[in-house]
Amino acid sequence: MSGLDSNPFADPVDVNPFQDASVTQAISGVNESTGEYNPFTANEMGKYTETTIPVSKTSSSQPAVLPTSVEQSPQATAAAAQANLVKQQEELERKAAELERKEQELQNRSNRDPGAKENNWPPLPRFFPIKPCFYQNFEEDIPEEYRRICKRMYYLWMFHSATLFLNILACLAYFTADAAKGVDFGLSILWFILFTPVSFVCWYRPVYKAFRSDSSFSFFFFFFVFFFQVAVYIIQSVGIPSWGNSGWISSISMIRTNLAVAVVMMVVAGFFTVNAVLGVILLKMVHSKYRNTGASFSKAQQEFSQGVLTNRTFQSAAASAATSAAQGAFSGNQGN
Repeated sequence: MSGLDSNPFADPVDVNPFQDASVTQAISGVNESTGEYNPFTANEMGKYTETTIPVSKTSSSQPAVLPTSVEQSPQATAAAAQANLVKQQEELERKAAELERKEQELQNRSNRDPGAKENNWPPLPRFFPIKPCFYQNFEEDIPEEYRRICKRMYYLWMFHSATLFLNILACLAYFTADAAKGVDFGLSILWFILFTPVSFVCWYRPVYKAFRSDSSFSFFFFFFVFFFQVAVYIIQSVGIPSWGNSGWISSISMIRTNLAVAVVMMVVAGFFTVNAVLGVILLKMVHSKYRNTGASFSKAQQEFSQGVLTNRTFQSAAASAATSAAQGAFSGNQGN
């Protein structure tokens, strides 16, 4: 009845589950066995002395030493800086001397007369007693827009010379087949010796000078001479008998006498024909270039007059003639 006599309106009693007798006994037993544990106490440290690994077994015997920076003395620093400055100054002086030398070479090249340059054509060996007579350099003398046509004229002259040499061989074969054709063989040698240097001087060098210095006089001189050269090519390709040329007429006349000689002569006749055709084509090409240069006949006359007046040979001849005339006039006055 005691449970029924309790007051249901009274405050309930707080019940703490940890105040149970069995829980309290378990907690007190754990606290007594553990206590306050400190792993760094002497007793605890002593337990692991036998199991620790010495440092000397895991690391190298030599301790790590950081490199120390060596500071140079002010005298050494100044000496090194002075040596560096001297080296730079020598390098600058060397470059300045090299630039000055190149500039002087360019200035001398621009101011020097093309005729005063060292001759390099024909390319003869140095031990040869005859020295080169002309200076020729397409890359340096001839402008780029005229360089190709000028080289073609040079190749035409070489082909012209080779054809004259082959003409000697063909006329020699002609002479062996017919003893009465010795005149052709002799004239073929003369044409080779005469026309090879004359063609170089009279029409190749003028066109080279014309393209080099844009000379109207050189252009007109080239046109005048080369026109006759084309006419000579045509005559040589025709092959008039006893004229020293292995042309078509002479070669065809030998077909019945000696076929081998006739074939050789026909080859040379074909070369003369090619020379004539190339001569006409290159003459027209040079004329088209001439029209683009602005050259004219009046400029040619002016260049000719200036060239004659500035020629030392002409000046000396004119001075001698004037002196002789003056002396003659003075002697005539004294006689009177």
